[in-house]
This record gives sequence, C-alpha cells and structure tokens, in this order.
Amino acid sequence: MNLATLTLQIQTLPDSPGVYQYYDKEGKILYVGKAKNLKKRVSSYFNKIHDTAKTNVLVKKIVTIKHIVVPTETDALLLENNLIKTLQPRYNVLLRDDKSYPWLCIKKEPFSRIFATRRMVKDGSEYFGPYTSFKTVNTILELIKELYPLRTCNYDLSKSNIESGKFKVCLEYHIGNCMGPCEGYETLENYQKQVDAIREILKGNFKESMKDFKRVMTNLAADMHFEEAQKIKEKIEVLENYQSRSTIVNPKITNIDVFSIVSDESAAYVNFLQISHGSIIRSHTMEIKKKLDETDEELLELAIVELRERFHLLSREVIVPFHVDLGENIKITVPQLGDKKQILDLSIRNAKFYRIEQLKQLQIVDPDRHTKRIMAQMQKDLRLPVEPRHIECFDNSNIQGTNPVAACVVFKDGKPSKKDYRHFNIKTVEGPDDFASMTEVVYRRYKRLLDENEPLPQLIIIDGGKGQLSSALKSIDELGLRGKITIIGIAKRLEELFYPGDSIPLYLDKRSETLKIIQHLRNEAHRFGITHHRDKRSKAALNSSIESIPGIGEKTMLTLIQHFKSVKRLKLATEKEISDVIGVSKAKKIVEFYKATDE
Repeated sequence: MNLATLTLQIQTLPDSPGVYQYYDKEGKILYVGKAKNLKKRVSSYFNKIHDTAKTNVLVKKIVTIKHIVVPTETDALLLENNLIKTLQPRYNVLLRDDKSYPWLCIKKEPFSRIFATRRMVKDGSEYFGPYTSFKTVNTILELIKELYPLRTCNYDLSKSNIESGKFKVCLEYHIGNCMGPCEGYETLENYQKQVDAIREILKGNFKESMKDFKRVMTNLAADMHFEEAQKIKEKIEVLENYQSRSTIVNPKITNIDVFSIVSDESAAYVNFLQISHGSIIRSHTMEIKKKLDETDEELLELAIVELRERFHLLSREVIVPFHVDLGENIKITVPQLGDKKQILDLSIRNAKFYRIEQLKQLQIVDPDRHTKRIMAQMQKDLRLPVEPRHIECFDNSNIQGTNPVAACVVFKDGKPSKKDYRHFNIKTVEGPDDFASMTEVVYRRYKRLLDENEPLPQLIIIDGGKGQLSSALKSIDELGLRGKITIIGIAKRLEELFYPGDSIPLYLDKRSETLKIIQHLRNEAHRFGITHHRDKRSKAALNSSIESIPGIGEKTMLTLIQHFKSVKRLKLATEKEISDVIGVSKAKKIVEFYKATDE
C-alpha cells in the first residue's frame, strides 16, 4: 500500500478520543496506542523523523490504520490496556496482569465490606471500575468513610457468630468510624441501606446521596468544624467532576457480542464489538452495498451470521438496536438504558464514524464520483427527469410588513455558488403579501435569465407550502417554462415536499443526503434573505433621521449615531456634548433643528 493511501486513511480519522491500531502488509498487528485526538496523534507519526530507530522502523512497516472511537480519554486508556493484553502487538510494552487497574469491591457477605483491589474473584461480589488511578479510588473510599460508618474488619459476621458474642468492638467503634455490628449494635437492615446508597454513588448516581453529603457538611459547619466541612465539599467536587463509571467495561457484562447498523440509500455499515469479561477485545466495521433496497433488519441479520462465522464467535447473547431472528439458541437483547445501552451507543458511534470516513475518502479521491452519486440520488428521490446540477431556492423576508425583500440562492453540483446569489427588493406589491411577492420575484429572476440567454436551473425550490408554490407557478406558466424546469415547495416540516397539481406531499427519509442538501438550501436562503432585510431596515431607520437635517451629511450623522447609540439620545444631548464629537458649527445646526421640530 503506498503513501498516498496511508495519507488518505489519516485525513479521514476523527478528531475524537480513541484507540488506534497499526498493521503491516501481512495484516499482523504492529502497535496499539491511545489518543485524545486520533487524527493529531496518528499524523504525528508520519510528519517527522523520530528520535528512536525502532519508531522509524515501525512507521515504515505500517500499511493499514484501524481505530475505535470512545467517549473519553479514560475509556481510551482502559481500551488500550485491554487490546494490548489481548493482541500482544510486537511494538508495545506488554502490560502484565499484576499491572492491571484497580477496582472497588462490594463483598458478598453479611455487613458487606467495601475495599479496593486489583484482583477480581468470582464469588458473587460486585466490582466497580476499573479506575485509572489509585488516587481516585482512595478519594472515593475516603468519601464513603466520611459519609457512612462501615466496618473495616474481616470478621465473619454471621447471625450465629454475633449472637454467641464471639467478637468485641474495636477502636474504630470507639472513635465513631463503625457502629459495632460485630456485637449486634447495628442491624443488618440498616447497614445494607448504607451499602445500597454507596452502590448508587459508585454508579455515578449522586441524586439520592446528595442529601447525605449536605447533611455531613451542614453538621460539621454547625459544630464550627469549617475545615472538615470544606474537605467534604472538595471531595464532593472531585467526584462530581469525575466520570465515575467507564462506559467500556462492566464486569457483569461478559462474553457478549454487540452489533449495530447505520445505513443510507446505497450502503449499510455494521459495527461489531466483542465483549469478554466486561472489556472490549475487538471492534470491526463492515460495509454492505445495497442491491434491492434491503431493510436494516435484513442486512443486520446477514451481517451477524457472517461476522459470527468469520470470527468464530460462540457467545450466547447478542446486543442489537432492534429485534433480529438468529434462532433459538441465541439470546437477543435490545437495551433501553443502562450499561448495555451505553455499549450499544458506542457501537453505533463507531459505525457512524466509519461511514463518514468512507464518504470522505470517496470525496477526496474522486470528487466527481462523489458528486455524481449525490446527483443521481437526488434525481431518484425527487423523481426528476434529469440530475439537479443547478438548483435555485427562493425565500421571502418581511417583518411586520416592513421593507419586503426576497432571496434567491444557487447550488451547483450540490454546493453553494455564492457568486450567483441574488437579492430582490419587492417593487410591485404593496404591504406584506408573501404570495404576490413570490410571483413577482420568480418572474423577474427567470425573465432576466431568458433575456440574457443564461442557463436555467433544473430544479426550483420554493420555501413555503402549497400557496407559495402556486404563486411561483403563475410566473413559470407566464414565461412558458412549465415542463422545462421542475418546481417544488418545501413546507415548514422540512421533509414534506409539494409538487404542482399533487395535494399529497412527498416525504423524504430523514437520513437521506437529498434532504440534507434541501435543508442546506433552505437555511442559506433564509440566512441570505434575513441579512439583506436587516441591512435594509437599518439603512431606512438611519435615513429617516439623517435626511431631514439641512447641512448635515450622512457621514457626520453616522459618527453621531455610533457615539450616542440612538437618535433619541442625540436629541437629548447638549450642544457641548455634540460639539465635542463633530465641532461647534455642525453641533449648532443639529441643536437648532431639534429645537425647531419640538416647538
């Protein structure tokens, strides 16, 4: 694969956090790395000579770049760790298991202990994390200790042991850090309520627990312990700003495959994430070219069967965005919220990025082919006799009937052609009559194009429903252009398109590129029209107060308006204040003029 292909791969990388993987010409993994900004990080490998010979050798071997986008840098760190352990790339330092990240454990036992650990034991205990630093873990544990007096001993606090008086309270009880469940001073029910509250904190749900935070702070402040209250406040702030739970990993989600699909008119993109022991160990996206306008359900089913066979997947549960039929032996999960939904969203995000990347590559490598594809799609979607290479869109702008104007924006090959944009001041219509204004503007525009022998558009879009469309059609008929140009109206609900003589609107797919281009046209027409309208109103307002003062020119008046901000303030200003800005003689004329008009 040549340098141009690599450059193209880099150009289309997203500016998002994620993990990148380098492969050689034989498809072997060379290196896995994490990045805050994928495009910047990967580019840095190729735009300089590196200090170490090994890095230079690595760069020479790179043929393919793959990436996985993730929501945060923390997620990228964790995913990098998982992939290095699983794939063991040649140029990575291998992270051994003793270097794994810390977890917080709620032990499965009576009067549960909560502690930090690097080892996960499958005994039914709950694990939260992994966290990327022990500092965060210690902050959480300290906060829990401040809020809830839990035991730190490792006694077996079974009912029989407590009742037989086997244990005695320790120093932690006497200094108020523990309520003494070992001697039966605290009930199991009360203790577990505290554990439930802590579980919510670890999940990032501080809503219920915030009362406890405030209670501790208020009590400390009431007892004049302001320093301790401030410390609690600081710890709360640390936790609120910390994303307490990774969306990548949850130890309860194990040996599950996640599939999602993103599609447009011509192709579908299916992303697959393999989850093992709560971690993503593989991500793959495939493109499927549509042949017969297949549904997303049909394509996803086909893709899942293919991917499971290709990667020898044996999981008994799959997470998907909607129900698919994969036989009786596989559990289908369509999550609505929670961890599984977050992982599905991550998969969808990767599929979307892949699609954008593919379209960008096509646009860079072969812009003509990209344009042809969009034009062919628009012709098909809008039922046009020819490709709409030249489109014009009209919009009326009048606010409370003042200074009516209209805008015509022009798109060529699906892109704005700003040099061809035109403004129209309404000449023949009195008052705010949008319909009559549209008739006038469309007539003037195409009369001129015909007179000057300029090329006509293949498509005219009128911003408005049936009424505006009918008004524009009057001019099209008068000019004898009916049948030569397609004209359609777009309603306020953008996806509704109206055609002449058809009372039922055409609805466009919200995901279609055709709708996006029409939306862009409409927005441009609106923006262009409103800008002109504002300029015209401002000038009219200024002119009304300038022209009536003899001996004072427009430039002088502009200087005054800029200084005093309004005509009203200028009228109230003293002769001295005005003369400081424009001189004595002109100031005298203005003061005398306003004095005469007030009498």
